[in-house]
Amino acid sequence: MQLLQTSGDVLNIVKSVVYFFVGVFFAVFIYYLSMMMRQVFLATKEMRERIHKVDSLITALKEKIENSASYLLLIGEGVKKLAELAMKYWEKDKKGKK
Repeated sequence: MQLLQTSGDVLNIVKSVVYFFVGVFFAVFIYYLSMMMRQVFLATKEMRERIHKVDSLITALKEKIENSASYLLLIGEGVKKLAELAMKYWEKDKKGKK
């Protein structure tokens, strides 16, 4: 029994080989497409994490500034008292030298 009796048999073999390679091409194409999509997903996930970290840092700094602002008035009063004491000390020192 011969394998290739007519030109239609050759055509069918060529078609099957082409279909096989087209199938392999699409499988590889879908694989690489899925890997690219995975990389995009991982990059966006990483960017979300970084943005979340920056947001939490800004929130923490804001809270610290708000908390330190309440002490700012007390610090200002303390500096004012120190300046008054220093002025009194220098005036006393100047009077003692004259």
